[in-house]
Amino acid sequence: MIKKILFFVLVFSVLDSYSQERRVITTAVPFLLISSDARASGIGEQGVATSVDNFSQHWNPSKYVFSNNKSGIAFSYTPYLSKLVNDIFLANVSYYNNINERSSWSASLKYFSLGDIDILQNPLDIPIIENPNEFTLDASYSLKLSENFAMGVSGRFLMSDVKLQTLDSETEAANSVAVDIFGYYQSEKNSYRNYDGILRLGFNISNIGPKMKYSKANGGTESYIPTNMRFGSGFEFIFDSNNSLAVTLEVNKLLVPSPSEEVFNSNGDLVAYRQPDVGFLQGIFKSFGDAPDGFSEELKELTYSLGLEYSFNESFFLRSGYFSEHELKGSRKFITIGTGFNTARDLNIDLSYLISTSDVISPLENTLRLSLGFNF
Repeated sequence: MIKKILFFVLVFSVLDSYSQERRVITTAVPFLLISSDARASGIGEQGVATSVDNFSQHWNPSKYVFSNNKSGIAFSYTPYLSKLVNDIFLANVSYYNNINERSSWSASLKYFSLGDIDILQNPLDIPIIENPNEFTLDASYSLKLSENFAMGVSGRFLMSDVKLQTLDSETEAANSVAVDIFGYYQSEKNSYRNYDGILRLGFNISNIGPKMKYSKANGGTESYIPTNMRFGSGFEFIFDSNNSLAVTLEVNKLLVPSPSEEVFNSNGDLVAYRQPDVGFLQGIFKSFGDAPDGFSEELKELTYSLGLEYSFNESFFLRSGYFSEHELKGSRKFITIGTGFNTARDLNIDLSYLISTSDVISPLENTLRLSLGFNF
């Protein structure tokens, strides 16, 4: 019963087009915004401007052309709502291959399971088990435009099968397609007075694509996919041949219309705000200036993350980070910690842990996350 209640809460958050007092921006397939690896999770849920790793496909695939390895594969498993259930999770597998010194291709599969749902018409019935789930499959191509700067493009297929066909025959699985555009800059190692340093910059405009339609009734219920813009910068302080410290900052904004249309009850009282029903391209441009309280609210729609990563001999890592979102827009605030190990056989093992600092508890609170990578 608990899982059933949780499921309907999740579906409601995805499909419902109303946002109440906090005016939180809602989208379909929100799992695409969850960090898919423990390294990024350990430094505040960011990765658009960090150094290259096997999970760069999720954050910024143009980093792959700066890798010293020919190719690599990575796996991750993230329990979700682990305090309440044990079969809701996000799984991810990524692969990259450097074609030559200037170009690479990469791909990944993400699968989000909402667990088994037992459907009972009455207490004496044999339950009908349904397993709502969502997944995406994407592929990318990246090219170095100079010695220090690369760009690329991704194509993605999205499928969201969160229907309970037993209860509602008018609801169906939703599909969409999307593209990403991204870039990455990494400087040469420059010498300063007491240390060397590398500057990194990155951006990724992801999930540019049509809305997803879930219902067949009344022309269909459509939801925006999480079109998203990330900008990041980082600087790695290299103190000697064994010790370095990378500091990174990332800013993120959903390119989805704000809940700005007023909804009144029969007494004429304002009870909610609703997202406008416009095309996805119009919605992207509209998202920069449609907040009801103007520019001050637009700034509140930005999220920020700060990350620290200490490296010893590029084989042992300690990480920490902080993520912040405004109270009106979701109120996600948390501290992250993590560690990592690179073995002599090119096996990478990363662990991370999240601690909420907000009244809104994260579904990943007190969850140990693990990811594995292997380079060839």
